[in-house]
Amino acid sequence: MVTLNSADSVLKSYYLDAISESLNYKSNPFFAKIERTANDVVGKDVRKVIRNGFNAGIGVGTETGNLPTARASEYKTFIAPLKNLYGTIEISDKALRVSANNEGAFVNILNEEMKALEKSAAFNFSRMLFGDGTGVLSTVSGVTNGRIAVDRPENFVEGMLIAFEGLADGFTCCKVKIVDRASNAIQIETTATVDESAVPAGTKIYLYGSNGDEITGLEAIFSTTAPLYGVERSKPGMIPYMNTVAAISESGIQKAIDTVDEKSGCKVDFIICSWGVRRALIEYYKGAGVAVPTMQLENGDTVISFNGIPVLADRFCPKGTMYLLTSENFKLHQLCDWQWLESEDGKILKQVSGKPVYQATLVKYAELICENPAAQAKISGIPER
Repeated sequence: MVTLNSADSVLKSYYLDAISESLNYKSNPFFAKIERTANDVVGKDVRKVIRNGFNAGIGVGTETGNLPTARASEYKTFIAPLKNLYGTIEISDKALRVSANNEGAFVNILNEEMKALEKSAAFNFSRMLFGDGTGVLSTVSGVTNGRIAVDRPENFVEGMLIAFEGLADGFTCCKVKIVDRASNAIQIETTATVDESAVPAGTKIYLYGSNGDEITGLEAIFSTTAPLYGVERSKPGMIPYMNTVAAISESGIQKAIDTVDEKSGCKVDFIICSWGVRRALIEYYKGAGVAVPTMQLENGDTVISFNGIPVLADRFCPKGTMYLLTSENFKLHQLCDWQWLESEDGKILKQVSGKPVYQATLVKYAELICENPAAQAKISGIPER
């Protein structure tokens, strides 16, 4: 017979490892490649000490001459708070009672909840990878007939809860009702009567409850002014390679790769671009009379490549953009891997106050750190196809 206790036991003993594996390695190919570590986690923060440049005590000399002069290495310290990552499943009391004498039916319910959790997590973690940690989904460009025009429609999905910066009276927690990708607009559903036309252009839209609390994504790395992990950009190794081009070209991509190697001594091993940029690269190859090169990833996926480097397209990559990354410089520092949030009595499934439903919540405290921003590159302005 299925009870809350047996349900808890199944979530702990079977589903935890399976869902952790999926969230860690199947939500995004680049995330899957990044090392996860508990090193450098101090209290609620990640504190990572980074060496500037190379050891100064290396040199050459004569057989009887002086040895190289040793000098203290220079360091900088990255400090970033651990971010709170959550994933929640919900099961109604009615569903539990219906499946009480049918373990197969209960397993089916859990499987469906886990699939929904995996899908939602893959969406949000991939989106956060391309963000700047602020949680901004998009910026409003106008309102027409109740449809709110946005500049990043790919960051929205029906059912998502969002909030509008600086607005109240129903705009602090809205559900996305419709995503009109053809016209780059969304329509919202709120618990209060609101006038969408009152949303001014330039208003920022956040994932509800995530304002300023997301992991530090790629857009935070590619800046020349804003500090990164509390370190000013004037420090050595803090400025990545960035270039804006008028057209995609082999020489332009190779220049970015060579510049990373020249300035950091690191090898680009992962390229991420938008779908339109991937199509442009394919057309470039075909226009040059070259067969489109491909390669196979560790997970079995076949992708196009550039000089042996995998090129992956991602729905959340900004249009006209290509990131050239050195994956060894990225670490996901975490207090622990995914765990179920337990109450004082050890329960995982807990009744939601005032509702006939039970919830279980996965949690991980982590932050993404790029140890060497200068070993990363970004090409912008690529005409899409």
